[in-house]
Amino acid sequence: MNRKLFLYLFVMLVFSGCKSNTVRISGTLSNPAPGEYIFLDELKSNELKTVDSVKVTDKGTFNFKLEVKNPSFYLLKISNSNFLTLLVEPGEKLVLSAKHDSLNYPVSVSGSKGTELMAEYNVNLRRTINKLSGLNNIYDQNSGSPQLPTIIESLDSLAQTYLTEINTYTKDYIDKNISSLVSLVALYQQVAPNVYVLNPTKDVKYFVKVDSSLFSQYPEYEPVVTLHQQVKEFLAGMKGETPVAQVPGEGAVAPEISLPTPEGDTIKLSSTRGSVVLLDFWASWCVPCRQENPNLVKAYNLYHKKGFQIFQVSLDKTKEAWMKGIKDDQLDKWIHVSDIQYWNSIVVPLYKIESIPSNLLLDKDGRILASNLRGEQLQIKLSEIFN
Repeated sequence: MNRKLFLYLFVMLVFSGCKSNTVRISGTLSNPAPGEYIFLDELKSNELKTVDSVKVTDKGTFNFKLEVKNPSFYLLKISNSNFLTLLVEPGEKLVLSAKHDSLNYPVSVSGSKGTELMAEYNVNLRRTINKLSGLNNIYDQNSGSPQLPTIIESLDSLAQTYLTEINTYTKDYIDKNISSLVSLVALYQQVAPNVYVLNPTKDVKYFVKVDSSLFSQYPEYEPVVTLHQQVKEFLAGMKGETPVAQVPGEGAVAPEISLPTPEGDTIKLSSTRGSVVLLDFWASWCVPCRQENPNLVKAYNLYHKKGFQIFQVSLDKTKEAWMKGIKDDQLDKWIHVSDIQYWNSIVVPLYKIESIPSNLLLDKDGRILASNLRGEQLQIKLSEIFN
């Protein structure tokens, strides 16, 4: 073998054995807003970190280039309510097209197997959500009908059928993709705020199954570590190893909370007596929490002068991530406290928190009026109280 041929083969072997860590993300948005920027956020267990941003061209095109060593989650977003979750792997070249105001449901995705799988799931989830919304429309149309009780019974039956269908589909989706990180995302899907497709109690074996598969592959990847810890704590609770306090129901006084603010001052929940209070549990790393925050800002601006207060408790891991979340979402007008202990926070067993976002609406005496009011439900309830 001559020297030139040997060198050629050596170079080919070296480069064929090394996979590029470069990921390219490009796309086209229909009807882009002039001067609009699109952002790329890295999704960690305790924060969303913006790693890059580019200006969308007049033709709606954009391009990102980044280095990743392992499969990782990112958010491609225009705003906190208009984003697409990506699962990218080293060497992938992701290409997508989407409507400017609907990144969540792209018209097409290619070049990234994980992202394609998640987009496929979103189509089926959206179909279920649309079906359930259709049932609400039927109810509204017949609200004054003498046949309403019969109609409600029929609608409830249909709703249960739709929920069972998406539950079965999700389990099958996880089984087919058990070795992929997309199975982790599937565990936490919702058809409405705090209405999860999978129930951690009834469907616990799927949480265990995903944990068993992914923790062996990605023992240091933060979202996987978080799931592993949650599963371990949940199973311990089921076995009775960790006593869990019972959350008082409506009419009962909410348990006392006494935690530090970002400035280091300790504030008690009871110090808000005399105001109607939304006790809200959130974290900067929690995407649904961040999506709900604009609704809290709206509620606060409308009703604070009438006696409404927000007492927001964070399950963040770091003070920096917590404070950045407050600043980015413009939440600095109300009360914030946290012990920065993540799922080990003292409030988790005290209020039996299994997921966030989670909230309680308290009257002026600290008694529970309602729980987990989101979006329009919160606005309606506050309007009843103050108007």
